[in-house]
Amino acid sequence: MSAETVTVFAAASLKTAMDEIETGFEAATGHDLVMSLAGSSSLARQIEHGAPADVFLSANEGWMDHLGALGLLEPGTRRDLLGNQLVLIGQGEPLERLTDLPDRLGEGRLAMALVQAVPAGIYGMEALQMLGIWEAVQSQVAQMDNVRAALALVALGEAPLGIVYATDAAAEPELSVLAVFPASSHAPIRYPVSQIAGSGPAAAALLEYLQNDEARAIFEAQGFTVLED
Repeated sequence: MSAETVTVFAAASLKTAMDEIETGFEAATGHDLVMSLAGSSSLARQIEHGAPADVFLSANEGWMDHLGALGLLEPGTRRDLLGNQLVLIGQGEPLERLTDLPDRLGEGRLAMALVQAVPAGIYGMEALQMLGIWEAVQSQVAQMDNVRAALALVALGEAPLGIVYATDAAAEPELSVLAVFPASSHAPIRYPVSQIAGSGPAAAALLEYLQNDEARAIFEAQGFTVLED
């Protein structure tokens, strides 16, 4: 198979892992990997409107379902690839109880991805509602385009607290995980992957690579859970 360019649209929370994946995939296959990283909602809408993606790696199932309903996924190629955890980040001591979040926040802002569109924001709002503290903090939420932007807001000191994935927290050693949201407080965090309809054999090679032992080691080192078939 001759070398081709493969374009993957991947959730922003995958940036660190995908940077490593890019190097390994290109070395193993000779193909050129081009990445577009953003919020899953933004990426799905771009694909819906004809953006030239070959593979979509989403941070939740809803946006993959959306593209599937439009007939934009290559049949038989979708699978759940990864899992993640939702955490509260900031400086200082861990919270004894997540219900103490409003007191710790004080008059500051709570950095989150877009709560109506981006998976990390959707999960975060769901968890805060389940814990009964959404109304107490809603007016102080600083909504960002994607989860990495929310992470950056806390890292820059512009928000004392943020809600991100555990894997994002690991990318900012200056910040601490103050609490882990119970898995029961939100829908399961799953990252489905699929080829886009009409993509070629190089896209299939990427999908295969994302499931091999080398990619598994990269994902697990970043804190993702690799889901089994």
